[in-house]
Amino acid sequence: MTDVLRQVITEEAIAARVAELAGEIAGYYDKDEPPVVVCVLKGAVYFFADLTRLLPFSPQLEFIRIASYGGGTSPDKEIRFLVDVDCSLEGRHVLVVDDIVDTGRTTAKLLEIFAARNPKSLRMCALVEKWDRREVDVAVDFVGFSSRDGFLVGYGMDYAERYRQLRGVYEMSTR
Repeated sequence: MTDVLRQVITEEAIAARVAELAGEIAGYYDKDEPPVVVCVLKGAVYFFADLTRLLPFSPQLEFIRIASYGGGTSPDKEIRFLVDVDCSLEGRHVLVVDDIVDTGRTTAKLLEIFAARNPKSLRMCALVEKWDRREVDVAVDFVGFSSRDGFLVGYGMDYAERYRQLRGVYEMSTR
């Protein structure tokens, strides 16, 4: 089989929207009390890097890597941390940056876990939000793009660890 990629978001559109998001985020936080900005690895790495470099304050940067698992067809997946933040979130503003919110299940569980750590505020930012597959109503406070396209790769998003390096976002199909 051959992977077929169709570009759905250009590199230029991403750069423009990331700059707009940085402005929206800057308007939300006080520069004297910047948030801990948490990157969800591996998918958000490019988005996170581009976004945080445009913020007009100096946030603490943290990284997590999570795996979701469930009992076969169970709709209730749990997540476990492969890498967790290195700091306390208690009493701090926290902004989680992810590549995509699809079903919302992993995002909801992650936000639930972080909320239990008693942050001062907890916000979510995603490059892409897909509503057509949403199973859990989870708030994404800062959204780059809404998409109804199929399986997306590029700009950090992957298929079998491939295509992350693409500068745009592509819908992938096989033939």
